[in-house]
Amino acid sequence: MPDNGTDANAVNTKPSNFNVPNALTVLRILGVPVFGWLLLTEAGESIEMRLWALLAFVLLMATDKIDGDIARKYNLITDFGKLADPVADKALTGMAFVGLSIIGVLWWWVTILMLVREWGITAMRAVMVRRGVVMPASKGGKLKTVLQSVAIAAYVAPLELWAGRVPTGIPWVAHVVMGAALLVALVTGIQYVFEARANAKEGTAA
Repeated sequence: MPDNGTDANAVNTKPSNFNVPNALTVLRILGVPVFGWLLLTEAGESIEMRLWALLAFVLLMATDKIDGDIARKYNLITDFGKLADPVADKALTGMAFVGLSIIGVLWWWVTILMLVREWGITAMRAVMVRRGVVMPASKGGKLKTVLQSVAIAAYVAPLELWAGRVPTGIPWVAHVVMGAALLVALVTGIQYVFEARANAKEGTAA
């Protein structure tokens, strides 16, 4: 007969923070300043450095999916990962938005709106977690992430420096995708706020 107590302890044992998903998350955080340096070198006027920045961004974003898949598949979800993973994501996209505005390929008002939305919703989620309410990403939120990532990659690519080498309409693709990402971001941000208010009212009523 198996020892039920031993089995229960095995089930309740939390995975160690020293695992592959967390290592990838830390790598993503450490890669943020490297990506920023590559993007901002020579004020963004170097085609070679912009291409390296694009490669860095794509690889760092890939670690986000990889670490999540590994953590879920092998039950390696930890409290550290829950805290560090969104911080890593916001740090990378935040650096991208600010850097792109600094080099003049993305309007500052877009950067400000996106960062206020991102960090505002992240802070709100943290408050709700303390109240015992978990707010998972909605389908709209996931769509925003995809559109945002594609748009950032398109802006990081030195398309405006390749004038005459690429069709003139291609840089506008980045504007269109970013516009869609901004629209989805604002709509889902409002939805998250209403959802949080509804959960707060239910908690108060209970």
